[in-house]
Amino acid sequence: MKISYVILILSFTVFTAKAQESTNSSGGDASGSGGTVAYSIGQVVYTTNTGSNGSVAQGVQHAYEIFTVGIKETELNISLTAFPNPTAENLTLQISEYKNEKLSYQLFDMHGKQISNGQIIAQQMQINMNDLPTATYFINVVNQENKKVQSFKIIKN
Repeated sequence: MKISYVILILSFTVFTAKAQESTNSSGGDASGSGGTVAYSIGQVVYTTNTGSNGSVAQGVQHAYEIFTVGIKETELNISLTAFPNPTAENLTLQISEYKNEKLSYQLFDMHGKQISNGQIIAQQMQINMNDLPTATYFINVVNQENKKVQSFKIIKN
């Protein structure tokens, strides 16, 4: 007897339940002098409320956010090279079309710890890596606002 009641209650709830299912084909936001509304096309389950000024159909709406992810490119018209790579002693950082831009370098290990840094004062400069252990390093060349111009992955052997 108890089993038949349970089956009856379950079948009643299954047939009368309206889940939050929605296969929307489009949607957006609309605004006017009377207010703002978010809408979607393709809403499966909704409820309509009617008043003296009109009607509104309510349904399931999910919030969304749009993020633009990117890196703002620097406007320096220079070409950077780092050689030899892999290196054993000194790394040469060469900048073509160098016009006394205020650039500096930052040398990092694989853990993100800054090993050294310095100003770039010539078209070609040497970075001493003699005392560093054999590992992979990163060199970031940054401008005066500390924005990255270019990065290099350097292997020290």
